[in-house]
Amino acid sequence: VVGVDGKPRRWVYLHYFKEGQPSLNWLDPTFAAQQMIIGDALHAIDVMGAKILRLDANGFLGVERKLDGTAWSESHPLSITGNQLLGGAIRKAGGFSFQELNLTVDDIASMSHGGADLSYDFITRPAYQHALLMGDTEFLRLMLRQMHTLGIDPGSLIHALQNHDELTLELVHFWTLHAHDTFLYQGQTFPGNILREHIREQMYERLAGEHAPYNLKFVTNGVSCTTASIITAALGIRDLDAITPADIQQIRQVHLLLVMYNAMQPGVFALSGWDLVGALPLPAEQVADLMLDGDTRWIHRGAYDLVDLNPDAPLSAGQMPRSKTLYGSLISQLEDPDSFASQLQKILAARRAYDIAASRQILVPDVEHPGLLIMVHELPAGKGTQITALNFGSTPITETLHLPNIAPGPVVDIINERVEGDLTPEGEFTITLDAYEGLALRVVSSSPMI
Repeated sequence: VVGVDGKPRRWVYLHYFKEGQPSLNWLDPTFAAQQMIIGDALHAIDVMGAKILRLDANGFLGVERKLDGTAWSESHPLSITGNQLLGGAIRKAGGFSFQELNLTVDDIASMSHGGADLSYDFITRPAYQHALLMGDTEFLRLMLRQMHTLGIDPGSLIHALQNHDELTLELVHFWTLHAHDTFLYQGQTFPGNILREHIREQMYERLAGEHAPYNLKFVTNGVSCTTASIITAALGIRDLDAITPADIQQIRQVHLLLVMYNAMQPGVFALSGWDLVGALPLPAEQVADLMLDGDTRWIHRGAYDLVDLNPDAPLSAGQMPRSKTLYGSLISQLEDPDSFASQLQKILAARRAYDIAASRQILVPDVEHPGLLIMVHELPAGKGTQITALNFGSTPITETLHLPNIAPGPVVDIINERVEGDLTPEGEFTITLDAYEGLALRVVSSSPMI
């Protein structure tokens, strides 16, 4: 490599996260890495006008060799300190930060103390996809409870649909720190590493390969796919070219269910333009040149046109092929009250009206039906109790819920503004959900919570 002085030299660098991507030396006593990154962050805020910054792979800052010769980085004290310095500098400059940190739940909790303001929800993201693929919410419920047990408030998480990366199936929590801890799942006790392999096998089988050939594995720890193509895999649709108008209606229904899971709980809700238009993966041959190094993620990064700016263009300005989309542009969707975007608008209006983002999750109860998930939230400012009820299964559900220590009263659907029944003084409420239906409910009570 030719240095700044014009002399060629052989350079040796440390990498921990990925070959070809040097890691800055956060252990160097000159603090050059800290100065450079904090300077970059302050430049982004003060000069570029950014308000929120993403800290990626920020758990790998304090790399050190253990006595057994292996590297130690996750939860290294200097990783935690480095994040506190960076997060503190960003806050001091008037910005916010979030960490995209796919580690154990314990590590995410440690790195959040005084570090980034928010964390990407890698805790329940693969779990809610598993719930959809299997029609069973038990693993999702297990992860929600792990989150609470280890002291993470869901209000500190960014709950998201599709992003630019693969659907990661690393399940790091069960791979490393908790590999030999035992977990109760489907009536049996599993070591963490065995539970991890079981969940991964189920998801790979349903999400890719013969069952859904349009989704592709990404190296060894994930699947390249769009939200829409996760749903088509769950619905057993093998040929994306054979999707019918009736299929699109059902895909949209399931997509809104996933919106409900992520938006109707405390924290930040995020979705992508690919979600808004219902993008499908690109055929692999269209991006074969970009995948020569084995990176299959290009299939879910297709171009889209949100506002019909250039509806006939086959390629984006960056030369990405246009994705096939199921929902159309926002312009056309907002003229249709039944469209994905119009329904999303109603969901977000209810989320905003009742300040669900700032609520407190107080209960994730056991249920009888495998496809049912219930999350109970205490709304801020004395607005009462909110219940998110989701059917991840393909059959209707009628079930009596048992919700202790919640003041009784009428139960109202806050999205469609209709009464769904009553919560009794004994804490019982009977709920009815169609296949893949979600409800956002509020208990209207004049009494405070018990």
